[in-house]
Amino acid sequence: MSLTPSTMLPLGTIAPAFTLIDTVTKNSISLKDVRGKKGTVVMFICNHCPFVKHVNQELVRMCNDYRVTGFGFVAISSNDIVNYPQDAPELMWKNARDEGYPFPYLYDETQSVAKAYHAACTPDFYLFDDELKLVYRGQLDNSRPGNGIPVNGRDLREAMDAILSNNPQHTDQKPSMGCNIKWKS
Repeated sequence: MSLTPSTMLPLGTIAPAFTLIDTVTKNSISLKDVRGKKGTVVMFICNHCPFVKHVNQELVRMCNDYRVTGFGFVAISSNDIVNYPQDAPELMWKNARDEGYPFPYLYDETQSVAKAYHAACTPDFYLFDDELKLVYRGQLDNSRPGNGIPVNGRDLREAMDAILSNNPQHTDQKPSMGCNIKWKS
């Protein structure tokens, strides 16, 4: 496991379009399909990363809390499954079921979506507004495995709350930290 920070895609970037297979429903899902009326959260996660495992319950809570307010959510795994078979689509489906993911869990086989988003780690979070402009990127909160800080999603929740209340976003956005995306050779 290599501790890797987000690359912090420039704010204002328009969300790169994608169409990927949802490992749960086996349907093709596009950015248009998951787009929320208020905003859209794109998360890069995977099955085996201890940093993702640490926040899984909060991801479910957050999605359930905010999707009713007009936010869309999607999770994408872009890891190389040849060298990391625990992240294969059939195990993504099992993980999504076991964790109770209320959002699509998509597989980025070519890794082109991760590259388009400049994703670097799992978990990596991107919040786009109603025009699909990037308004937040970075950490979920200050909690990390073993640091004793409770997982509460504070940073991403505050960013979504700013959209809901028409307030400016905080400018001191901190990068996410986690396992590096497992790129193909």
